[in-house]
Amino acid sequence: ITRGCNLACAHCYISAKRDPDPLELSWSEAMAVADQLADYEVPVVLFSGGEPLVRQDLLDVAAYAKSQGLRLGLSTNGTLLTKDKVCEVQAAGFSYAGISIDGPQAINDKFRGVKGAFDDALAGIRNSLAEGLRVSLRFTLTRYNHEYLDEIFQMVEREGIPRVCIYHLGYSGRGEKISGRASLTSEETRAA
Repeated sequence: ITRGCNLACAHCYISAKRDPDPLELSWSEAMAVADQLADYEVPVVLFSGGEPLVRQDLLDVAAYAKSQGLRLGLSTNGTLLTKDKVCEVQAAGFSYAGISIDGPQAINDKFRGVKGAFDDALAGIRNSLAEGLRVSLRFTLTRYNHEYLDEIFQMVEREGIPRVCIYHLGYSGRGEKISGRASLTSEETRAA
């Protein structure tokens, strides 16, 4: 839904930037896509980015998509999910948020390119869970973080996060630039 983002993740598959791309879908184009998806009877639409929550009309686009009978999911870095924002997200029709954390604080913040990203994402998870928004933790497995899986699962258990999605590094955008040094071998992936 946007190429704009408030972070600068080393593994971003679209090389998101602070400002949105001028070629992003307009309001009317986004409405037309929602209509088409509803016509195709797509069961779920996952809003992703960049960071979807930086798009000014995201909640309006989502509410329209919901009004067309689509179920909505949000793929987010979680850093903007204050309690008020979680309530707005739910009111727009989102029933689920996949929130990304890629290791303990120091590892995550370095990977995400912004100090404090871990704390803000964890607060976003807590706010979402407190307001009853379904949550999964998203984790991109790399050479930089695979040894911290135990810590991640301890956090998942401690925080009561009901679902974890583990992803492989995407070889596009900024992810392509780090793939050689960040990728695990097949054996390391199986061991993880």
